Amino acid sequence: MKVLANDGIATTGVAALQDAGFEVILTKVAQEQLIDYINENEVAVLLVRSATKVRKDIIDGCPTLKIIGRGGVGMDNIDVAYAKDKGIHVINTPAASSHSVAELVFAHLFGMVRFLHDSNRNMPLEGDSKFKDLKKAYAKGIELRGKTLGVFGFGRIGQATAKIALGVGMKVVAYDPFIDAANVELEFFDGQTIDFHITTISKEEVLRQCDFLTLHVPAQEDYVISKTEFDLMKDGAGIINAARGGVIDEVALVDALKSGKISKAALDVFENEPTPEIQLLMNPDISLTPHIGAATGEAQDRIGSELADQIIEILK
Repeated sequence: MKVLANDGIATTGVAALQDAGFEVILTKVAQEQLIDYINENEVAVLLVRSATKVRKDIIDGCPTLKIIGRGGVGMDNIDVAYAKDKGIHVINTPAASSHSVAELVFAHLFGMVRFLHDSNRNMPLEGDSKFKDLKKAYAKGIELRGKTLGVFGFGRIGQATAKIALGVGMKVVAYDPFIDAANVELEFFDGQTIDFHITTISKEEVLRQCDFLTLHVPAQEDYVISKTEFDLMKDGAGIINAARGGVIDEVALVDALKSGKISKAALDVFENEPTPEIQLLMNPDISLTPHIGAATGEAQDRIGSELADQIIEILK
């Protein structure tokens, strides 16, 4: 049987699938050519990340498909319910990238509070001529220790982010409409562990308490954060979105940054990918990455292995 990894798959996954007798195709097929390619090659498994969309046209037009797999968490680029109704298995890897995303959140956080994102733009241009001016401009950093991190969405990634926050010495407050409480276990290099029991609170209370807010929610029809939510936050708070583009009202975010209501922001995802708005890209108060939350070697190895294990279990 053939597996088309249209958005790529780690070598760990390729090796496991090949050892199980599958033919793995790593060709990148354009979206508009996908149906013809799948049918011509009798592809049984289609693996995607966020780039390839698997909508009703592909599901209806490709009778050989038995499995659609998403390397990652979010399934908003797949018509999941429709595929399942048609008898197609839909799989993903919800736990594989949690720690990688959480570390990216804190890469942004540490950079934001010490102005690294802006300093790394300006030091190469003016570091030799305006060193003292830049030193003064970036002299008002703050520590994360002792600050409060608000977490919207307290599933696997939200809890992984909370672990790092607790390790740094931050207080964690969380909101999740589907989770009342969670035990968060911090594991250390020598085998010691510490358990924290975190009870979720209301959305409004998280907004009021947090010094920084990180989002770990799925894509949805309405904004999760817009002007109403910004107005509830502390003056000068910060926000990080490494979840999905479209959960923050980007116009409201820019306005909040201009007014000083929000002092710092970090975006790994955008409403208009792959062409984010220029007012975001050029804003010195926003730390930016191009949707790389799960883009670590370790996460990709785990994703590849987990996808392979699920495919083999279903089809073998």
